[in-house]
Amino acid sequence: MKISNSFLYFFCLSISFNLYAQDWPDFNRYRQDNYQVGMPSEDENRIVFMGNSITEGWSVTYPEFFDGKPYINRGISGQTTPQMLVRFRADVIDLRPKAVVILAGTNDIAGNTGPSTVKMIADNIFSMAELAKEHNILVIISSVLPVYEYSWIERELDPVPIISRLNAIIKNYALKNGHTYLDYYSEMVDDRMGLMEQYTPDGVHANKDGYKLMSTLAEKAIKETLSKTNKQ
Repeated sequence: MKISNSFLYFFCLSISFNLYAQDWPDFNRYRQDNYQVGMPSEDENRIVFMGNSITEGWSVTYPEFFDGKPYINRGISGQTTPQMLVRFRADVIDLRPKAVVILAGTNDIAGNTGPSTVKMIADNIFSMAELAKEHNILVIISSVLPVYEYSWIERELDPVPIISRLNAIIKNYALKNGHTYLDYYSEMVDDRMGLMEQYTPDGVHANKDGYKLMSTLAEKAIKETLSKTNKQ
């Protein structure tokens, strides 16, 4: 029996889609690591970093930031806020950290899992923050890094005003709800409202110098956030 190339193509595509759909949030990415890391010690200031490729790449490009610290990287490349929200319990809450650093939104703007409005993105970030707060986890919400254009997108898209609006919304939410707002954007933006060339290899992700700057800003935010517990 002769099978057409079109049939084979769509058959393989359907298999790939089904396999992806079975673990859309990518629970398996850190399942074993989460089991091995165990519960924090009584005096451990465990911090979980939740995010996408910018967070995941931190441990690769600038691992010195995580060395010797109770910091756990739970970034997954390409992920959007709905995927992070679905795995938030497994990859953040169940690890019982003192605080979580959320860096999310750029892939939603790029449309990685379909069209998203600013409200949809913000609502998912707010839901993660509310879940954390409900479980006595301190919240640090990061600004979305500046992007002038996404090189992998063929359609017309101007991310500059979208990122600016989203950052204003999440900053207001963070301050209103007693969370820490971690502002990478203001320190990394250039004249055309994209990432400064010295901090990025592609206009979206950070290079080593970018991560060094982000590490300094993150450490400051973590110290500020943990100090809130001492005042209570």
